[in-house]
Amino acid sequence: MQGPRPVVLSGPSGAGKSTLLKKLLKDYENVFGFSVSHTTRQPRPGEVNGKDYHFVTREEMQKEIDAGEFIEHAEFSGNMYGTSKGAVQAVQAQNQICVLDIDIQGVKNIKKTELNPIYISVQPPSIEILEKRLRDRKTETEESLLKRLTAARVDLELSKEPGLFDLVIINDDLEKAYSELKEVLLEEIKKTQESRKS
Repeated sequence: MQGPRPVVLSGPSGAGKSTLLKKLLKDYENVFGFSVSHTTRQPRPGEVNGKDYHFVTREEMQKEIDAGEFIEHAEFSGNMYGTSKGAVQAVQAQNQICVLDIDIQGVKNIKKTELNPIYISVQPPSIEILEKRLRDRKTETEESLLKRLTAARVDLELSKEPGLFDLVIINDDLEKAYSELKEVLLEEIKKTQESRKS
């Protein structure tokens, strides 16, 4: 695949991935792009097909998976989610660093592809702090909150595997976490900015 190396961001819900990404996208406008994931779930109010997700039927998605068009895919709460090769190539074609926000299973799947991204795990300082962050959002039912915490425990345990990630960021201080993230990406950011000028 041509273009800058993609970045795989992983970590449990509530670890602060979205917050870090928002800062990155604000500071480096047009340097990063998101691959738009596919999902079989129904759009939520305000979600736009092709921008938030590619909303597809299970049949369509399975057909493309079988044809080898997906880098990774997983089933979550009865719906399929996945990243297609085309979605990543679309970002790289814009000469942008493609950001993939992916769970730990997805990370392991990507390790089997030629993608060669920079693997970064964003983690909470502790499960207790993660629980507080999720509760403070007030977006979860108790049941879905407990599901997320269970998933987070598994996620954190699996992410200890040596060599799985190039960088593990413990997000207990946002500014510190952000500067660690920037530092590991700086080389790719510079390359991307320079290739734009030429």
